[in-house]
Amino acid sequence: MDRLQDGKVVGWVQGRFEWGPRALGNRSILADPRRAEMKDIVNTKIKFREPYRPFAPSVLVERAQEYFVLPEAANHYPARFMLYVVDVRDEKREAIPAVTHVDGTGRLQTVRKEVSPRYYSLIETFGRATGVPVLLNTSFNLKGEPIVNTPQEAFYTFARSGMDCLVLEDYWIEKAKGIT
Repeated sequence: MDRLQDGKVVGWVQGRFEWGPRALGNRSILADPRRAEMKDIVNTKIKFREPYRPFAPSVLVERAQEYFVLPEAANHYPARFMLYVVDVRDEKREAIPAVTHVDGTGRLQTVRKEVSPRYYSLIETFGRATGVPVLLNTSFNLKGEPIVNTPQEAFYTFARSGMDCLVLEDYWIEKAKGIT
């Protein structure tokens, strides 16, 4: 997805609503983790919350150990649900600054092709293009609001925030230049 590589912030709505404490790729706001400024952009212009708040990295399960200290990442079932905070490998911290917390950790989500084929494909495509198979992922909502459920809620939230694009199943919506 070229827009992510270009520094755009994308709302991503695919499939059924997820149940649980985290957005895992069905109702997510996504950005390029290689850009340190993405943390501030997403916090202040999209989520309207404090700029120090961290974001989670979504990573292909078979590439997780390259970026995070999590031996045998594929065997850690809770990592699918962002339930682990682990160290980002020292040599990878500069590669993914937007999802590396100030203490050098990340609350990662491992993504499996058989569980989330479309989200997996997006991360895989981004990884092939950039060399980094990781995306910044946060829940698709604004401060104080629940995660979006319906297409109407997704569009309404997209329109009220600084998100640049919205992928709603097979539909692509992009704001015209100068509109936020």
